[in-house]
Amino acid sequence: MFSLYTVIEVFLQTLATTLPVFAMVFIGLGLRKLGWIDAAFVNTASALVFKATLPTLIFLSILRADLDTAFNPQLLGFFALATTGSFALVWTWALWRVPRADRGVYVQGAFRGNCGIVGLALAASLYGDYGLSAGGILLGLVIICYNILSVLVLLTYQSEQKLRWGKILGDIARNPLILSVLISIPFAWWEVSFPEWVMTSGDYFASLTLPLALLCIGATVSVSAIRKESGPAMGASMFKMVTLPALCTLAAWAAEFEGRELGLMFLYFASPTAAASFVMVKALGGNARMAANIVAITTLLASVTVTLGVFILQSAGLI
Repeated sequence: MFSLYTVIEVFLQTLATTLPVFAMVFIGLGLRKLGWIDAAFVNTASALVFKATLPTLIFLSILRADLDTAFNPQLLGFFALATTGSFALVWTWALWRVPRADRGVYVQGAFRGNCGIVGLALAASLYGDYGLSAGGILLGLVIICYNILSVLVLLTYQSEQKLRWGKILGDIARNPLILSVLISIPFAWWEVSFPEWVMTSGDYFASLTLPLALLCIGATVSVSAIRKESGPAMGASMFKMVTLPALCTLAAWAAEFEGRELGLMFLYFASPTAAASFVMVKALGGNARMAANIVAITTLLASVTVTLGVFILQSAGLI
């Protein structure tokens, strides 16, 4: 039986893990409101993170990793199955509850998490080097699964668009994050070393990633847009932030994952909807406002749901 002191101590430890991440998101929101950062800054900074600083961070993290620990085929296999199962569950629910025109947007918003930034930042905050290295390897799989499944469901309900698997697979193959994972694994396996000045410079550059990316996420959240529309957007958001993290984490625990592995998967399952989902919906001519609202709602909810989830799992001694 937990004493009140123990509960408070665990809760404070949880806040110490999650608050620094979400504080940066809310700072980004505040800076945009003040006019200190604008859309041009967000576009430039997001491109820098995606193309350069985040791949560098992943490369260095895996380079320093113990691959026997960080590379876990069982964890990767389970996450792929859980993601596919979540996708199928949400799509089945949408067939019953969501108007046809919005089903693709609803399904993508409900299952596609922002693992590349928020999930990885939380993993680093909770587990340090292990979170970055194991999370980076898992991220390669996540990108492939999310992109293929998202395009599949969106194009099912956008009949005027044609499915071009060659372009989709080409974009995935050229994704800087996937390339950084694939390139870094041989270097880590053969224990290739670089001069100290190269590693230090790389660390300086990579350290820009998480604060810059989190600021950009906050700057893209529109509270006013949320007020204009709820309904399906709120339903998809609750699926993403409550239902699926609970079901997938419970399934992972039943599959005998525990400790850091269970914690890492929970953080990825519980990440808010990726901003890339809005970009894809807009490109395919779907309900862009609904997609933007899902991103905004889940990002704001994450500060509460992720903190509570980590607190519950730590209190139960599962992570």
